[in-house]
Amino acid sequence: QVQLVESGGGLVQAGGSLRLSCAASGTIFRLDMGWYRQAPGKQRDLVAAITSGGSINLVDSVKGRFTLSRDGNKNTVYLQMNSLKPEDTAVYYCNANIRGTNYWGKGTLVTVSS
Repeated sequence: QVQLVESGGGLVQAGGSLRLSCAASGTIFRLDMGWYRQAPGKQRDLVAAITSGGSINLVDSVKGRFTLSRDGNKNTVYLQMNSLKPEDTAVYYCNANIRGTNYWGKGTLVTVSS
């Protein structure tokens, strides 16, 4: 059973930075991993993803501000968020996919004040 543990959320002023971390355990396989976010009253949307081979995808709204990286060969990913905007406020969820099965973290709240 894959388990995901997230950390790094919090309250920050607009223009500030936060770094989210997600560590996956319970598998020997290198995972496709990513971050999604869900704002109040909205659906959960992809923010950034990295494949097991290292290909990275960022949605347009965060390009140039967010960076996704992986810790070497580990199943640990980091989402560096710079120039945060109030519209980035959401619960951020770590996601991992293995053989078509999705796993989710419990989520970490990011609040950006104006």
